[in-house]
Amino acid sequence: FIARVIDDEGGFEVLGIGHHVSAGIQAGTIVDMDRAETAIRQTVHAAENMAASVMKGYPLREVVVNLPGVHAASHGHTADVKIAGHEITENDIRRALAKAQDEVVSDEYELIHTIPVEYRVDGNNGIREPRGMFGQDMSVDIHLVTGDMGALRNMASAIERSHLDISALCVSAYAAGLASLVEDEMDLGCTVIDMGGGVTSFAVFHGGHMIYSDAIPVGGNHVTNDIAKGLTTSVHDAERLKILYGSAMGSSTDEAELIDVPRLGEEGGGEPNHIPRSLLIGIIQPRIEEILELVRARLSDSGLGTALGRRVVLTGGASQISGMRDLAQHVLDKQVRLGRPIRVGGLPDAVSGPGFATTAGLLTYLSERADEMPAEIMAT
Repeated sequence: FIARVIDDEGGFEVLGIGHHVSAGIQAGTIVDMDRAETAIRQTVHAAENMAASVMKGYPLREVVVNLPGVHAASHGHTADVKIAGHEITENDIRRALAKAQDEVVSDEYELIHTIPVEYRVDGNNGIREPRGMFGQDMSVDIHLVTGDMGALRNMASAIERSHLDISALCVSAYAAGLASLVEDEMDLGCTVIDMGGGVTSFAVFHGGHMIYSDAIPVGGNHVTNDIAKGLTTSVHDAERLKILYGSAMGSSTDEAELIDVPRLGEEGGGEPNHIPRSLLIGIIQPRIEEILELVRARLSDSGLGTALGRRVVLTGGASQISGMRDLAQHVLDKQVRLGRPIRVGGLPDAVSGPGFATTAGLLTYLSERADEMPAEIMAT
């Protein structure tokens, strides 16, 4: 998405949209730098062409990029600062956040997010906004998110080779949540599960903030590959079958409904290869169940307990498989809905669904949560 700011409150409008089949990336990791660079260039070029009439020839330079959750890690930290009876100011909060950042700095990873979750003043809990209050001591519970340095350098290299500069990074599931959650979901407790092609990322929101994030290197592409192997067809045809006929839940009519599966290596015009739809769903459902079970296990191991909430929002291209919501409700034992970008107005229907939640959320992150960037904190 190419967007521009249109008001003093951080509002923006999308001027150009470009998307292209992912290439050179496997399970969130760059495996072919040249192919990844080509895909980036083609995507950006398409968006620039669409925005050309409004941008009037200004080349795109700075980009906000989502970081796959498999290359990120969550850290909880508490920082204490002395107030000595005076009024708590912005500088006191920055001192606390910078203190926490200093303790996790390493050559192996880079700080992506510094998120103050809860404040305590003189032992009083549950304070969300301490500025203007008076006290002797202040404690801040902080959620720090770090990114693997090697993966970041590869990603930065592919982007910079396309003559673009990264101005900010945001974890994928965080961006998806910022785009698709309503305020009450962020406050009361909600888990966002962003189901991409090679990675399923998830983030937990509570008290208006992201308090935990994680990911597993399994996604929609694994479902497609299962279909290709199970039905002996090409990956391209397997993807088409998944989209047209696939479902995460079976029904009583699946056995009677026949679908034609092109045979691997045969050109058009070969003998029809009809199979019952139930065979296709029998391949899809176990893999989706596995993904959801892995997510449930990670969330259970997080120790967040009631902070997880009773609600789950699904985003990402793979979440659009028919029956996904019902299966997720069954496996996760929570209320589940499909999420879509709700904070970016005027999006065309083609890019307003769950598959574009992360991209839209990057704009929301930059306009509403820029103060969580570590560089902003260290610069003062």
